[in-house]
Amino acid sequence: MAQHLGPLELIGDRWVIGDPTRKDGLSIVLTPEGLEHRRRGEAAPLLAMEWSQFVELKVRAAYRRWHVTPFGGFVGAFAPGADMGRDGCSLQGILRHPYELWSVRYTHHERRYTGGHVIVLKALFDQLTEAKALDRLGDPEWLGAAVAKLSSYTSWYEPKGNRLVKETIQSLGA
Repeated sequence: MAQHLGPLELIGDRWVIGDPTRKDGLSIVLTPEGLEHRRRGEAAPLLAMEWSQFVELKVRAAYRRWHVTPFGGFVGAFAPGADMGRDGCSLQGILRHPYELWSVRYTHHERRYTGGHVIVLKALFDQLTEAKALDRLGDPEWLGAAVAKLSSYTSWYEPKGNRLVKETIQSLGA
């Protein structure tokens, strides 16, 4: 089974977004109940959110570590739509009751994220949001099966990646 898909990585028996091993590393742990925003070395989560609180949830993933530096933010100003700068590695969404914007950051891994992985990871979040099935992200077996099918995607062609994610979600029953 594949161990990662861009910033999404299997650590022990939990799927985590971001690198919790780096100094002061921020990560997002996907649990059956929801997600936990954590900092390395701290026992309690900084924040815990239930899946049912989200109307929408999106992932931003800078391809390389330097993309999230101040220089990357400067370069990103000239590349609209690029995941660069402070929020280049973050989860962003809309919460219900009251409707409000929500965002947390995570720490980029030492490795770079491939274009294909980022494309299918973003599509996975988008399509699970659309299907009102974000809780699937907290099912380690389901997510592991999805990552296994999606991790071989290497193309930068977004429509093909979106189709692959849709087929994967349908085959796994979300």
